Amino acid sequence: MSKHNGLNPSEVAESRRANGSNELAKRKRKGFLSQYLSSFGDPIIKILLAALALNVIFLFRNANWMESVGIAIAVFLATFVSTLSEYGSEAAFAKLMDEAEQIRCRLMRAGKPVSVPISDVVVGDIVLLQAGERIPADGIMLSGHIKVDQSALNGESKAVAKLPSHDSSVPDAVRNWDLLSFDQLFRGSVVDEGEGVMQVARVGNDTFYGHMAAAMQEETRDSPLKVRLGHLAGTISRLGYIAAFLVAMSDLFSNLVLNNRFQPDLILQELTSFPAMAEHILHALTLAITIVVVAVPEGLPMMITVVLSSNTMRMMKDHVLVRKLVGIETAGSLNILFTDKTGTLTQGKLSVSHFISGDGRIYQNDDPLDRESKLFHLMTLSSFFNTGSVLSGDESLGGNMTDRALLDYVLPLYEEPDEYMKLDAIPFNSTDKFSAARLCGPMDISLIKGAPELLLGKCTRYYDAEGRVNALSQPQKLEVVRRDMANQAVRMLVVAASEKWPLQKGCFEDLILIGLIGIRDELRPEAYDSIKQVTNAGVQVVMVTGDNKETAVAIARGCGLLDHEERSSVMTSAELGRLSDEELKAALPQLRVIARALPTDKSRLVTLAQEMGLVAGMTGDGINDSPALKLADVGFAMGDGTEVAKEAGDIVIMDNNIASIAKAILYGRTIFKSIQKFIVFQLTMNLCAVGVSLVGPFIGFETPITVIQMLWVNIIMDTLAGLAFAGEPPLEEYMEEPPKSREEPVLNGGMVNQILFAGLFTITMCMLFLSLGIVKVFYHYHLNPICFYSAFFTLFIFCGLFNSFNARTPRINMTAYLSRNPAFILIMSMIAIVQIILIYYGGSLFRTGDLTLRELVFAVSIAALVIPADVIRKIVVKRVFPILDRNRSKEIH
Repeated sequence: MSKHNGLNPSEVAESRRANGSNELAKRKRKGFLSQYLSSFGDPIIKILLAALALNVIFLFRNANWMESVGIAIAVFLATFVSTLSEYGSEAAFAKLMDEAEQIRCRLMRAGKPVSVPISDVVVGDIVLLQAGERIPADGIMLSGHIKVDQSALNGESKAVAKLPSHDSSVPDAVRNWDLLSFDQLFRGSVVDEGEGVMQVARVGNDTFYGHMAAAMQEETRDSPLKVRLGHLAGTISRLGYIAAFLVAMSDLFSNLVLNNRFQPDLILQELTSFPAMAEHILHALTLAITIVVVAVPEGLPMMITVVLSSNTMRMMKDHVLVRKLVGIETAGSLNILFTDKTGTLTQGKLSVSHFISGDGRIYQNDDPLDRESKLFHLMTLSSFFNTGSVLSGDESLGGNMTDRALLDYVLPLYEEPDEYMKLDAIPFNSTDKFSAARLCGPMDISLIKGAPELLLGKCTRYYDAEGRVNALSQPQKLEVVRRDMANQAVRMLVVAASEKWPLQKGCFEDLILIGLIGIRDELRPEAYDSIKQVTNAGVQVVMVTGDNKETAVAIARGCGLLDHEERSSVMTSAELGRLSDEELKAALPQLRVIARALPTDKSRLVTLAQEMGLVAGMTGDGINDSPALKLADVGFAMGDGTEVAKEAGDIVIMDNNIASIAKAILYGRTIFKSIQKFIVFQLTMNLCAVGVSLVGPFIGFETPITVIQMLWVNIIMDTLAGLAFAGEPPLEEYMEEPPKSREEPVLNGGMVNQILFAGLFTITMCMLFLSLGIVKVFYHYHLNPICFYSAFFTLFIFCGLFNSFNARTPRINMTAYLSRNPAFILIMSMIAIVQIILIYYGGSLFRTGDLTLRELVFAVSIAALVIPADVIRKIVVKRVFPILDRNRSKEIH
């Protein structure tokens, strides 16, 4: 290596000036204030701001400052909490990325080896490489021989040999980085074995890694939740305007017609009097604005923020970092999930999966070879001495992935083989395809391992479990096993002993078989159950991998993606490329595996799925996954993946557990259910408030509910109810429902049915309470109207309280799973207690007076009628009109 002196300081400075540094351009992260201001783009927040502006315009007329303050507080809390939570997640993510940038590399500069951060590397630098080191930039080999793990780039777990290039023009030799060719080195790869020297040809954003990172800076489309809230905002706006118009018209009718007792001359006199008409119109307009403000669910943004933030904190405890709050809810809407294989479905490293002894017996992880047997002792000697790996404590280091897998197989060592000494060795190389070691000790032995096609036919004897040597009478049986293993994506090695030394390729004779070793990148233990859970939830899973078709099919079968191979279920990248976009869309529903995939295939699949109206998810850990992670509606990046992949993802799975994806889907569906439950409750309360305000004047009650009382109603509807519904538990039954389409509105037919029924039933009870003489007599209305108004206020609040229990479950049993949301019980109990306190201590501010226990119980009992009424509704809906069942209803456009 001495002939590679490297750059001197002036050449380093000149190269950095001409070609730039090795730092990757990062998207400028929003500051707290900027992120806070951007949160006002939420469609529901926009409606609230409009309502607040209208309310302020008429503030000085009706002194309704409490309503204005309530809306302002709701807007502030919703936006602030959302910003705080997302900003905190971004801060945690930034810390994660900063830690990753502390990686250093070894360079030759001015004839001396130095260690520098990878960001200091420049074009022309000479980089010293050895096993275990990460390649800091794109370049080309100058000397040495190494094998490189490029799985982060192309998804293939097999190490690739890299040889010195004979191209004298280094920068031009690495132009075609898309091909990841065999004589080029790429940033983000890891040296698996060997030593070498490379010269840097491209740095920073010009590297393959940098191109991927730059693609991550593009913004993606709106989340399904934002789309649905936009639809909901439009629906609420229309309903609010209709209600406001009706209230305004009824107010004008009341003032012009009813107050003048239908006398035409008096009505005409009012119509021709400008001051009188201006007064009537202004009053009607003020009342209409009040109705719009009441109809707007100002608690919805706060509730959504709380439910997203609380579930984000729950997910953090499960080692899942949610970078974007809506990422969880979007996960619940997934229709299709494109998943990487290496490091996602598999463990991302090679391990021994099978040991086949000479008598044909197959040992697997659930039925392992006896560790105290002589046969295992021989295997230990081979793994310990005939290898390029070394033992550090209980961990294997160095060597290639195969050597580390063999050493890991015999760990922890049953006995230290220190009584043996290695006399000679032949290291493995890809040309000869074998390695050997000669040992002396209690048993002088020469060990050899290599490719079955090279060694298996030369084995004439084998060791049994007791270490006895027997004739190998059925080698064809072992050959059949080897072929079967190959069909299961298991790579086979032969481990044998020889009584001769030295050994040369082609001169193997009379070998004694120790065993056949099956090695593969094993499935994660939780992969099968997780895939099953996700597919049972109606989410189509497609594995996209750079491996060959046979390996991909074997892995897909192992994790339950393929019960049996169908031609339409498995495609290679080449077959994919021959299909037009329309043909691929038609084939997509049957697709389960893409083999030999290129990075562009993943992005194309996500794009076409989105064009079909599907909510697409993508999992991955490599640079090759990053564009699709960014483009997908929700991207799941693995915690030990590349920094580019984490930057692209919406959710980082810190423990690399694919089961967390199933958990995220469940949490996402729970969030959507919680939002729907809250909307049912709040819109029911809003409908009641609008209905009472609309009908009240016609039966002689100008203000059935005062402004201060309405503020307390809003507090119940908004902050407190939001907190209560945010704690709804995730139920496994949600994973048995089909996923929601991207365009499906939040407000569906079943919800509308429940809102209208509960709202109209409550309005009817309230109007009967206000108008029936027997009720007025019971509460001594003519002697003390405050007592009557206090009872009505109690009735209205407790109707809402009991309706909250109806809203939280579509089941007939309204207490189902209630114990799993203790916050709901606590908050609703607190509301009941505060309401009773207000009755006796609210005074003139809340227009309340003392009620006797009998009077209080009567009002609460009347309010409780909403529970049996809704139970009857649920029974009728489930048995007579199942199309209106909230769980199965069609979307409302």
